[in-house]
Amino acid sequence: MATLELRNVNKTYGKGLPDTLKNIELKINDGEFLILVGPSGCGKSTLMNCIAGLESISGGSILVDDADISGMSPKDRDIAMVFQSYALYPTMNVRDNIAFGLKIRKMSTAAIDEEVARVAKLLQIEHLLTRKPGQLSGGQQQRVAMGRALARRPKIYLFDEPLSNLDAKLRVEMRTEMKLMHQRLKTTTVYVTHDQIEAMTLGDKVAVMKDGIIQQFGTPKQIYNDPANLFVASFIGSPPMNFIPLRLQRQEGRLLALLDSGQARCELPLGVRDEGLEDRDVIIGIRAEQIVLAGHEPNGLPTLRAEVQVVEPTGPDTLVFVNLNGSKVCCRLAPDDAPQVGESLNLQFDPAKVLLFDANTGERLGAMSSPQAQSRADNVAHFKGR
Repeated sequence: MATLELRNVNKTYGKGLPDTLKNIELKINDGEFLILVGPSGCGKSTLMNCIAGLESISGGSILVDDADISGMSPKDRDIAMVFQSYALYPTMNVRDNIAFGLKIRKMSTAAIDEEVARVAKLLQIEHLLTRKPGQLSGGQQQRVAMGRALARRPKIYLFDEPLSNLDAKLRVEMRTEMKLMHQRLKTTTVYVTHDQIEAMTLGDKVAVMKDGIIQQFGTPKQIYNDPANLFVASFIGSPPMNFIPLRLQRQEGRLLALLDSGQARCELPLGVRDEGLEDRDVIIGIRAEQIVLAGHEPNGLPTLRAEVQVVEPTGPDTLVFVNLNGSKVCCRLAPDDAPQVGESLNLQFDPAKVLLFDANTGERLGAMSSPQAQSRADNVAHFKGR
């Protein structure tokens, strides 16, 4: 086990070309599970390859246990990697695939047999040891690839979208297995995915990336409840956060967001610092589960009557869509509360849960800015007018 730190890491593929990675700053503690998440092309796999030594960095440094490994070859970094394609040797059986790295290190036969048995038991693949990869299912191949990495007992494990080739049901099962395995081994792990559900369920820490920049780094709870900008707020969460463009107003010293459903209006007071926001184009954000049905007893929360336009039952809950200020807004309701299309509902909003974003830069307003705020601003301009 080990600590991992990235200091101002940059990566470019040639003079005059844009940086693929830009000023990456990360640190995870011994035994933590870090998720690198973002859309395709955001640089997360490139960052993973740089940590592994498969690609060189153009600037900055990578440290393991405070020792700079930036110039080391992959074999000297004591890091094991599981690839998306599994990269198993097709002519070798499972036992030999797991043992291959141990043989290269010239371990004794007895030690190799003991380590293969340990890993096979951990991953519940003892009955597969004599089979070849072509005789295995996708989930079984994934376990063998993990076993080969586990057998090395490295300081750090790297996983590059290891579940992306599995069907939906098996992905859920393997996600649980990976979490249980990490809880048992407590090994420092970096995991790349584009799936925000994997990011939220697996990681101790999450780094959300876009265009080679870390948009936000924190715990899953921090990322979900306090997104740094529009991109993070829209990428993390299913369904995505609702966004409503509007102009703030001031009445009796309070900043208000005026919501209009076409049937009624309500004034939503916002508990943010006054930063000259009056008469400014902003975007308010609120998650689907934070819009609730009004009860029979008054509770003082702002209430708005709105017509149901779309109903999407999902089983455990029902997604209901209404129109507010010309934007489609999703509410997550219990199945027993599911309305019919065309029905009107009294919806309530908790002002404390409403987030505020700058319509031009996409940055959070009324929240502490981060060191990467200026870099991120260049990458969220496309949200303007959304």
